[in-house]
Amino acid sequence: MLTDSFYHEVVRKTVVAFGSLFNNLYVVRKNNSGKVIQRMKVPLAYGPKQKFLTRLDQDAGRTATDVKKTSITLPRLGFEMTGLSYDATRKLNRVQKFKKVKGADDKSMTSQYMPVPYNIGFTLYAMAKNSDDALQIVEQILPYFQPDYTVTLNSIPEMEIVRDVPIILNDVSYEDSYDGDFQTRRVIMYTLSFTAKNYLYGPVTSSKVIKTVQVDQYADMPVNTPKREQRYTVTPDPIDADGDDNFGFNETTSFFQDAKEYDPESGTDKNV
Repeated sequence: MLTDSFYHEVVRKTVVAFGSLFNNLYVVRKNNSGKVIQRMKVPLAYGPKQKFLTRLDQDAGRTATDVKKTSITLPRLGFEMTGLSYDATRKLNRVQKFKKVKGADDKSMTSQYMPVPYNIGFTLYAMAKNSDDALQIVEQILPYFQPDYTVTLNSIPEMEIVRDVPIILNDVSYEDSYDGDFQTRRVIMYTLSFTAKNYLYGPVTSSKVIKTVQVDQYADMPVNTPKREQRYTVTPDPIDADGDDNFGFNETTSFFQDAKEYDPESGTDKNV
């Protein structure tokens, strides 16, 4: 345990997939006659809520010219990962493995134990300076979560493991800072809480494909230095068959009266 370094970027892929869901939202503004006068894409950034609120507070104490040049724009979306928690309800058999036979030129097999279920928490912040902008953002998000929306992740490319990950909308809360002083910029904020139900994977191990099984049988225990009686050997038919082929087996039984032992390093029988 904890001897080989591995990193499958599963959590990172989940964060990227979550953020990409909200990367193409627009706010439309109309005049009194209903004509569209502005259509703007809502910027999205990763970061905690307090980071954006602090920036808004800093803008309030600056001159109008400086604020216009460098102030944070609203509406805006921000999101962050809030934590990971083990989900015992989705636990899989820990002794089972995923297995994949490599190509015909590489006579080996890769394997990986079943993944561990974890819930990944996310929070999305929708910030705007007027109610209509905020509601436009929220109403473009909520209809897709009933209460979950499923994304597909290529979790472990080398094992060809592709998994559907449901992202569940847990809660929506509302906050309005309108009751501040005249120096404070008004911020209407909707906070949406999500849970992504994903799995974390252990290391991938590689081993050669077994093409021959050989068993030597004796008539007594090893402490009495017995002579071997017979050898049972099994090989695939044909011998060059791969794991995905339709193949049979050749079984051979050999009998001995000598006192030799099989040496696995040299592959030959030697005198003891």
